[in-house]
Amino acid sequence: MKDNKKVVYWLLTGCLLIFIMVIVGGITRLTNSGLSISNYKLISGTIPPMNDQEWQEAFELYKQYPEYQKLHYHFSLEDFKNIYFWEWIHRVIGRLIGVVFLIPFLYFLIRKQLSRSIIKKSLILLALGAFQGFLGWYMVKSGLVDMPWVSHYRLAMHLTTAFVTFAYALWVALDIIYPNRKKIAPGFRNLIRIGMAILLVQIVWGAFVAGLDAGFIHNFWPMMAEGKLIHETVYIEQSPVWRNFIEGKSGVQFIHRYLAYIVVAVIGYIWYRSRKMQLSTPQKNGINFLLVMVFVQFILGVYTLIYAVPIWLGVLHQVGAFLLLAGMTFTLHRFSK
Repeated sequence: MKDNKKVVYWLLTGCLLIFIMVIVGGITRLTNSGLSISNYKLISGTIPPMNDQEWQEAFELYKQYPEYQKLHYHFSLEDFKNIYFWEWIHRVIGRLIGVVFLIPFLYFLIRKQLSRSIIKKSLILLALGAFQGFLGWYMVKSGLVDMPWVSHYRLAMHLTTAFVTFAYALWVALDIIYPNRKKIAPGFRNLIRIGMAILLVQIVWGAFVAGLDAGFIHNFWPMMAEGKLIHETVYIEQSPVWRNFIEGKSGVQFIHRYLAYIVVAVIGYIWYRSRKMQLSTPQKNGINFLLVMVFVQFILGVYTLIYAVPIWLGVLHQVGAFLLLAGMTFTLHRFSK
């Protein structure tokens, strides 16, 4: 690690910025700020309106789109400024991430401080970052046509890509930090891979819940309605039935709830299996962190639902998902070939 310390710091700084961006993105979503900036200017868009005339022009542009016309027609300029801030800071952090990944990469490349393997992985990271930026605008665009909200499919793509980019950047950093890896039973490694796959699916459905505002219904636990069975409260609104579980608020929340139980069960089983194995300290720490974090995240999810998604709990729940993915990435890396 000694010769590559700067490269590791670079990658971990990128991870931290993605983490911050996801937090700000969650606040942006929960404050309904995501459609406040209706155009995209890569360079000049970095500077917000600086005087009354520029603010009025930005507000007049916002008035041309469905969110103002159908939902926020009562907004004053001061109301608009409040939602503008979160979307603006979200985009500024996105630009900063691009600079932080690209400029040091070119520097390290010129100074020949990157191995051929790290160069290839860095190019993949840059491609993921560029794709993430595209998905951000692609998502916003879906709320500027007819309906005053973004497509929950595009929101899920945008959020999941951010999570995957973070996990991959962390993985590349771990490749440098831990060049040697302890061999372990392939069956156990595959179990962790299954856990990672289920967690990613759960993150997708979490994005569906956010995109459809599905957390504002069925605010009970463990049942979806007080004193009723589950099947009595999953509203079947569309045909065929399966569409309710990817497009219906009730069905999407149902899947997200019960995937949570599966995630807890799989991580609990990973921990149980690991107790009989001879593990290194990082391996033990990774699995123990997963066990603690999955229960913290489950509790956060329950309270977020019961209290109908207050902003601070919604953000904490998203942070929990991020930390759980980080723990799963670290653990899988420590058990990989």
